[in-house]
Amino acid sequence: MSLPLLARTSARQAITRARSLHTTAPLRDAHAHHDPLPFAFPTKENKGMFGLKLAVFLSVGFSIPFIAAWNQMRKSGAGA
Repeated sequence: MSLPLLARTSARQAITRARSLHTTAPLRDAHAHHDPLPFAFPTKENKGMFGLKLAVFLSVGFSIPFIAAWNQMRKSGAGA
């Protein structure tokens, strides 16, 4: 067998192998149930409670830096 023929055969096999990698079955099934959120999304029955919990969570998180600044000002005597 000549060298160019061997090289062409090898190249053809490499292309075939590269193409076959893309035809494998997907790892995730389209019919599987997947929740992107770490909690159950609120239904009509508990939407108000979810809103209340969310508001408390966000307001506490937002107020922490202001409470810390007020505490530092109070300790130094600069606060009212």
